[in-house]
Amino acid sequence: MNTAVIETPTELRNVPAPAKLNVFLHIVGRRPDGYHLLQSVFMLIDWCDTLHFKLRADGAIHRIDALPGTTLPEHDLVVRAAQALQTATGCTLGADITLEKRLPSEAGMGGGSSDAASTLLALNRLWDLRLSRQQLAHIGLTLGADVPFFVGGRNAWVEGIGEQLTPVALPPGRFVVVKPPTGASTAAIFGSSVLKRDTKPAILSGFAADAQQNPDQIWNFGANDLQAVAQAVCPEISDCIAWLSRKGLQARMTGSGSAVFAPWVESTDLSDAPPGWQVKICSNWAEHPLRAWCEG
Repeated sequence: MNTAVIETPTELRNVPAPAKLNVFLHIVGRRPDGYHLLQSVFMLIDWCDTLHFKLRADGAIHRIDALPGTTLPEHDLVVRAAQALQTATGCTLGADITLEKRLPSEAGMGGGSSDAASTLLALNRLWDLRLSRQQLAHIGLTLGADVPFFVGGRNAWVEGIGEQLTPVALPPGRFVVVKPPTGASTAAIFGSSVLKRDTKPAILSGFAADAQQNPDQIWNFGANDLQAVAQAVCPEISDCIAWLSRKGLQARMTGSGSAVFAPWVESTDLSDAPPGWQVKICSNWAEHPLRAWCEG
């Protein structure tokens, strides 16, 4: 059960940062600059990180959950998101930020991007900046291609390099998500010489019609073009898929892995998961719980 956000003039607590699953993921081409052109449907689920924000008047941004004496890496997306918002607006306020990390890393579930998006949404509110959702998404794109999706806050048909988003309605569903201990290198997967990059483009209207007419089958739409390469890089992905298959569940990888998911059948026994695997039953959300926090 998700805990309600607690809001005061100087604090925001229990701010959720939900994960996403890729219903499918097709690579339909490649730009001259090397970026891959994709089609996908991103779906919000109720597996979340949680963030807490406390207002500072001195402009400093502190991740107070970091180990004492350590310096946060430059790629820390929460700190970068806060600093990018300050730079874009000239805001002189700061924040102490605590991140309770529950989402696995290197899973293909967008955890870091979601943390950055929730930071933008929360500090826009705490600092009373009143930026629109479009303005926040523009800042978010400088942090990562998935950040605008989480700022947008709705399940979406995704194209381009991930920046072209069209809201799409999905039937409610429950899913078992499995993450093995090892992760998959996104760079290695996209850089593979055997990656399929010429899948025939799908049509949004066709997907939407299938979702309406055959809601139970929509989770089988298309494929994940990254999966075969990722399985070679991280064999445990194959182990997860085989484990779920033996239980009668049809699984596929999400994003660039290494998490996999399958529509959940309630009677399925998951108690024999190997040690170290994270196994969670999730529901999808129609919209981000923070969507009402800004307009546009």
